[in-house]
Amino acid sequence: MSGPEIIVGVTGGIAAYKSAELVSHLVQSGVPVNVVMTRAAQAFVGKATFAALSGRPVAHELFDSRLYPLGAHIALSEQSQLLCIAPASADFLSKAVNGVADDLLSTLYLAFSGPVVMAPAMNSSMWSHPAVKRNTRQLKEDGVHLVGPEAGWLSCRNRGLGRMADPSTIANEIQQLLDSV
Repeated sequence: MSGPEIIVGVTGGIAAYKSAELVSHLVQSGVPVNVVMTRAAQAFVGKATFAALSGRPVAHELFDSRLYPLGAHIALSEQSQLLCIAPASADFLSKAVNGVADDLLSTLYLAFSGPVVMAPAMNSSMWSHPAVKRNTRQLKEDGVHLVGPEAGWLSCRNRGLGRMADPSTIANEIQQLLDSV
């Protein structure tokens, strides 16, 4: 896989560690990746991990005049051909559906005009909640490509539907979308 530049947005959740594998896989395939992390994501995986894997600074502030004088959400959306949110927490799904722009990643989502892939990850009770189901239906109607979640062992010590899709599955979806653009 090689070609267009993409953004991997990482939200808060234990599945953030899998996003490091996704970024590594994409970069090793020749895809330039910019990583954007929410504050909650930084509680699970450090910025240094993603900076080392991507070879680029990690964006996490809405206003960083040193790197992005016009705003990171504008600069990153203009230079990238695909946005992937992995993991996509229940909180982020709700923000995306309702147009909430209160951090860099949610603002970037609203400014981005290319294909969007989201890989939901959450507790199975959250995944089955009617509000989350409504949000995922709306995101699909909005043209977002959802990958997963998968069933399996969850960090809450239960088995169920809610695991973030395997990074290779997400990378394959990204490649298919890039090939069709």
